[in-house]
Amino acid sequence: MEVGDTGGILEYLQKMQLEDPNFFYAIQVDQDALITNIFWTDGLMRADYASFGDVVCFDTTYRKNNEGRPFALFVGVNNHKQTAIFGAALLYDETASTFEWLFDTFARAMSGKKPNTILMDQDATMAKGLISTWPETRHCLCIWHIFQNAAIHLSHVFESFKQFANDFSKCVYDFDEEEDFISEWNTMLKKYGLEDND
Repeated sequence: MEVGDTGGILEYLQKMQLEDPNFFYAIQVDQDALITNIFWTDGLMRADYASFGDVVCFDTTYRKNNEGRPFALFVGVNNHKQTAIFGAALLYDETASTFEWLFDTFARAMSGKKPNTILMDQDATMAKGLISTWPETRHCLCIWHIFQNAAIHLSHVFESFKQFANDFSKCVYDFDEEEDFISEWNTMLKKYGLEDND
């Protein structure tokens, strides 16, 4: 942070809390008393979470640039199938201890209520932080992240075979039964010579 940023952030958070008594924020500092992580949620977000927080999507892919710090969102869907934001955070890094602090802080802000299911990336440190703080919450991979990772790691296959994207989508979206998915997945691997591709 630049000089003066800390005061500006604290002033803003305190102003929000005066305007909304249900506004909640938490700040984590390091051993030098410098701000590392900031979490906040307002009254509407907390009310939405109380009603619609059984399933939460957690994402840290929002950044201004490659050097920017992660901006994390806890997001869900309301009864009108509209996006509902439950909380947000500016993070210093994406370590397991940061995620542990964030998940613990989120639960405190929501009166101890933890989601039944959380959708997120397959990031190992994120999963470690989740398991240690919310062991009872079911952890599922987000479809969007699966596609993003596939596009990165299988870009040569997407470029070489026009039908691959359709076949991959079919595997991900069209099968409810594990047995059917595994059968179609193995067929796709064989079709594109990906049997040995990790």
